[in-house]
Amino acid sequence: MRTDRGGEGLSGVTVRVPAKVNIQLAVGGARPDGFHDLANVFLAVSLYDEVTVRPAERLTITCEGAGAAKVPLDESNLAARAALLLAERHGIAPDVHIHIAKAIPVAGGMAGGSADGAGALLACDTLWGLGSSQAQLLELCAVLGSDVPFSLAGGAALGTGRGERLTPLPVGGDFHWVFAVADGGLSTPAVYGEFDRLHAGARVPAPRASEPLLDALGAGDAAALGAALVNDLQPAALSLRPSLAATLDAGLAGGALAALVSGSGPTTAFLAKSAEAAAEVAGALDASGTCLATHVATSPAPGATVL
Repeated sequence: MRTDRGGEGLSGVTVRVPAKVNIQLAVGGARPDGFHDLANVFLAVSLYDEVTVRPAERLTITCEGAGAAKVPLDESNLAARAALLLAERHGIAPDVHIHIAKAIPVAGGMAGGSADGAGALLACDTLWGLGSSQAQLLELCAVLGSDVPFSLAGGAALGTGRGERLTPLPVGGDFHWVFAVADGGLSTPAVYGEFDRLHAGARVPAPRASEPLLDALGAGDAAALGAALVNDLQPAALSLRPSLAATLDAGLAGGALAALVSGSGPTTAFLAKSAEAAAEVAGALDASGTCLATHVATSPAPGATVL
């Protein structure tokens, strides 16, 4: 993450921010505050939104790209909330226009909204010349949402608590992914609610990071990583959207090493052994008619970066 640019005289700042895939999402039982304790292994992937902020008479927001019509253009948008929070902390007016160019699927389980929040936070900090440290920005990210800190940091990390407490993880090589976008989104609260329903009356163990998965990540071993991928929210997502099972099957039939629902879904993620294999998996998914679109990406990817 870069925070080294002063804000004086800037007419605008653009920040590129990555999507994420949860290669492990271990979910504990519901806490009294309604959240769940997590062991959440994040991996940033090379699918990016770009957030541009410019001085304006008041806070406004626009959006373009796939799914843009579904993005709220008011203060419920995490990018707007980021600008408001940063301005409040520094006693300044949040008078900026925020423009989001979307490539990350909307409501797709890849933290697109969180990415936009992190991007707007860094862009506003740069535009206003505040010079906040990464630690200061991460603290604000945690106020905005559980996935926002990782969107700022990028790379690979273990998220604990509700996912906002990050421990960076080593990655031993590049991994190749295909993401299949579903027609329509899934509400993260609805998926967690279904998780609670499916586990009603059962003892849900405390979430722990998988040692085989962390070892495979550190070694850059795609086959071993594929064998260790797990998402405790996947049964809930499939319960709410049974058609995702056909997409998972199509990607595996097309040669993917492994497949899982990304986060709360409904985007599905497929790990491939190489760039060539990823192209073949994407072609098989496109031909299957089980998804709206596919994206090929690599990981790890850098976090929020001023362009």
